[in-house]
Amino acid sequence: MDTIASLFSFITTPVSWVIVQFHSVYGKIFGPDTGWAWGLSIVSLVILIRICLIPLFVKQIKATRAMQTLQPEMKKIQERYKSDKQRQSEEMMKLYKESGTNPLSSCLPILAQSPFFFALYHVLNGIATGKEIGVIDGPLLESARNAHIFGAPLAAKFLDSADKVASLGATLTDVRVITAVMIILMSASQFFTQRQLMTKNVDTTVKTPFMQQQKMLMYVFPIMFAIFGINFPVGVLVYWLTTNVWTMGQQMFVIRRNPTPGSKAQAAFLERLQKQVTHHKKVRGRGNVNVVKAIVAKGRDRNEFERKFINGLTKAGLAAQADGSVVESESAVATLTEDGATAAGAPKRQQPKRQSKAKRQSAIAQGAKAEGEEVPKTSLEKAQDQPEDAAPKAKPAGGSTTGNKPGSGTRSKAKSGQQRKGQQRPKHPSSKK
Repeated sequence: MDTIASLFSFITTPVSWVIVQFHSVYGKIFGPDTGWAWGLSIVSLVILIRICLIPLFVKQIKATRAMQTLQPEMKKIQERYKSDKQRQSEEMMKLYKESGTNPLSSCLPILAQSPFFFALYHVLNGIATGKEIGVIDGPLLESARNAHIFGAPLAAKFLDSADKVASLGATLTDVRVITAVMIILMSASQFFTQRQLMTKNVDTTVKTPFMQQQKMLMYVFPIMFAIFGINFPVGVLVYWLTTNVWTMGQQMFVIRRNPTPGSKAQAAFLERLQKQVTHHKKVRGRGNVNVVKAIVAKGRDRNEFERKFINGLTKAGLAAQADGSVVESESAVATLTEDGATAAGAPKRQQPKRQSKAKRQSAIAQGAKAEGEEVPKTSLEKAQDQPEDAAPKAKPAGGSTTGNKPGSGTRSKAKSGQQRKGQQRPKHPSSKK
């Protein structure tokens, strides 16, 4: 570890200068020789570094999501060229180039933070050995050596001997208890951060090897922190615990505000957004507008949670627009077209009500009167106007009427029966007669 720290010795002077500046501020509040002044100086250094790394953290999120999207294509390439590793690597690089994805982007925050970590370790190790380093010299070095956090010196380690701990003005029990608690908290925060990423912010509809790798890292990283933690000074444990807590909070904010599509976090986010939009009848916030805009642009490619969000707005009488806004309609004019896009402003088609026969005849009569034509009489009116002597005569018992030939009624019935039945299919000769 000393060899690695020495490689980053070029940055030890800036790191020590920042710590001294924060110490001068906190020393006026808590006292220059207290552990609070030196401990809070280290915490402030972490916060300053992490604020500077926020752009890299955003790139890390985008790169991670892009890698998750490319996992199915990468799996196809691996299966297609499993016997040709060189061609497999070429196709992978081609896929990265076409999609604009860099696998190393997901490691940028860790790579950028590592020089500060090793520089701080080099500074604290110099304090433990009484060696002046950077701008920490003379009285500042003696003040830092005498600073204790809950009874443990900043430069003490879990594996230090009792004599070395006693030279720093502490007991071995205090040092090991404090360092053990900090190592446990450091490993637990790392585990919770990784677990939160796996359980809430992963697309559950796609099963890829990337998910298995992340699941493995969820258990590997805490173990690594526990192993390396026993060799870290208390000041480095303060640094690493602070950066883990910062990462956990930063990730919680990102998952809540910008979740991965298809994840449980997106379902919860869209549910909150739907309630907010339904209550205020508009989309508030630039980020929410961009989310609605992206969902509308997807069309058929929307996932289950996004379709549920659009349908919820439609039921509430709102229609999502292409620019990310929503419009209100009295009759819920927002309808879903066949391609899955939202069509706003298209009123629902209503079928005309079917009128009764009497109303239709009344409308015809009114139209005829307006044009001066004779109004046609209904069958009921014709029956009422017919004289009594014009009533139809009763048929004789023989079944025939005057003017009709005998048997004509039977023939007409037979013809009509044949017309209704159609052509008779001839019977098979073998059938019984």
